[in-house]
Amino acid sequence: MNMKRIIALAAALVLVVGALAGCAGGDTQTEAKVIAGAADLAGAKIAVQEGTTGDVYVTDEVEGAIVSRFKRAVDAAMDLKNGKVDAVVIDDQVAKDLVAEIDGLKILSESLTEEQYAIAMPKGDSETVAAVNDVIKNATESGLIETIRKAYIDKDAAALAELEALEAPKGSEKLIMGTNAEFAPFEFQDDNGAIVGYDIEIAKEIARVMGRELVIENMAFDSLIAALNSGKVDMVIAGMTANDERRQEVDFSDNYYNAAQVIIVKE
Repeated sequence: MNMKRIIALAAALVLVVGALAGCAGGDTQTEAKVIAGAADLAGAKIAVQEGTTGDVYVTDEVEGAIVSRFKRAVDAAMDLKNGKVDAVVIDDQVAKDLVAEIDGLKILSESLTEEQYAIAMPKGDSETVAAVNDVIKNATESGLIETIRKAYIDKDAAALAELEALEAPKGSEKLIMGTNAEFAPFEFQDDNGAIVGYDIEIAKEIARVMGRELVIENMAFDSLIAALNSGKVDMVIAGMTANDERRQEVDFSDNYYNAAQVIIVKE
């Protein structure tokens, strides 16, 4: 075989290998779908936090969605930043915290739902529901809820200091709160590993009024109702929407926060 023929064959082999490599990598190079509103979610790759209202909304309402479910909201947002999904659907205030923390993301102006957060308690425990409702009412009238809002929604340092100065709840009995500390600003771990947030302050006030020590059990969001019904926790405070499906399994307090589902996309 002469040299020209060897060179020609080598060149052909390089082209074939390159073509095969291009085919093998084709699935990972798909162009991102442009999401400008709810109508564009159909058929899109969407990340959600598992078991949340965002998960339910995308599963039930978005035709052809390819859903990626995460235990942590921040992991859903990082998949968006890294181009693995087209959008994240999540609660509005959580979305604001994620966008503030992670560069290159934005929230679309359209809201997908309107909903209310409430505290879940065992079915039929009307005495506890009434007691918790009294705490929510009194905390609203006294301005404590507003202080909590300023501290964790507005990030007001003076309001946070005011909350930190309050006496820790204590008592001979425990009040066990179930939550999912992956949902800032409602429940999350601070730099020291302590679980803090909007919902934690509400739980502290309930425990103070009841004269009980507050114990926080951190678990996956989709395990919370089962933990409540099994008696592992006394109540669930976790940015949980009081919807009809959940009302079949638990009783809810009056609502303490109005929320909405929104869409996060890349800038």
